[in-house]
Amino acid sequence: MKIFSAMYDRCLRWAAHKHAVYYLGGMSIAESVFFPIPVDVMLAPMALANRNKAWFYATVCTLTSVVGGLIGYWLGAELFDVIFPYIESMGYAERLDTVKHWMNEYGWMVVFIAGFSPVPYKLFTVSAGVIGMALLPFLFASVIGRAARFYLVAGLMYWGGDTIERRLKPIIDWLGWSVILLAVFGYLLYKYL
Repeated sequence: MKIFSAMYDRCLRWAAHKHAVYYLGGMSIAESVFFPIPVDVMLAPMALANRNKAWFYATVCTLTSVVGGLIGYWLGAELFDVIFPYIESMGYAERLDTVKHWMNEYGWMVVFIAGFSPVPYKLFTVSAGVIGMALLPFLFASVIGRAARFYLVAGLMYWGGDTIERRLKPIIDWLGWSVILLAVFGYLLYKYL
């Protein structure tokens, strides 16, 4: 089944849309608050399709992701009782307790790591508000972590674009199914161990 190659081609077409940068910004805000799909899946094809704007796209992602992080922080600080059932329904309640513990223990370093790594940044934005983390260290760690991640993705597309596209295109379906199988395996491993 060639599902992923069709999705890849569609993402490249969307990336060329005249309003794509607005969609990118909106997705970046949403991903920092509640949206489960990382914004990298839109940033990478956009940077690949228009490499002259790769750094601009990374900047848009960084700024809008931090705005989303501030919204998550505010939700955690002011509306936690209202949003907790939603967090619980998504299966994040236990993870949220772990995240709050880490945030109390390690502070801004955890926000930086969450901003850079593929762990759900949204849990850390909400948790920072819940525990009342100081806003300035939260902002600093968010900007540095998110910028490092998005500029890395943009840089990979900018400098390795032709090579990446040439090597990725033939194996995109195999790679997509492998990621799904790894995610299922990881979930089962997490759930039963």
